[in-house]
Amino acid sequence: MTFFWIACFAVMGAWLRYGQNLAVQRLLGRAFPWATLSINVAGSFLIGLLSSLFDHGTHVSTAMRTGIIVGGIGTYTTFSTFSLEALLLIEDGQDIRALTYLAASLALGLAAVFLGALVAPHL
Repeated sequence: MTFFWIACFAVMGAWLRYGQNLAVQRLLGRAFPWATLSINVAGSFLIGLLSSLFDHGTHVSTAMRTGIIVGGIGTYTTFSTFSLEALLLIEDGQDIRALTYLAASLALGLAAVFLGALVAPHL
């Protein structure tokens, strides 16, 4: 059942991401990545909100919870998962590990984007 819910919510997450991308670009243009920024911030808010609700009394099945978080929000934005993981490290008192994770994710992510762009013309 878990895979079913992941698939269902993934479709919704993808549609929501695409729709929001179109709407924000139409409203604010493409000179700055406002659409992606708005998706990342909204996804981070949603994963924090829903994870907290699920942990503190909102009763949904484990399969549906996984579908919503992994399928829906994960498809909508993986940045939300990154943000939640950093928060969990901080809440666990692992500040150095959290800062390392944040810095490494940013640096390695940017490096990977540049490397991919450099390699692509040679394929």
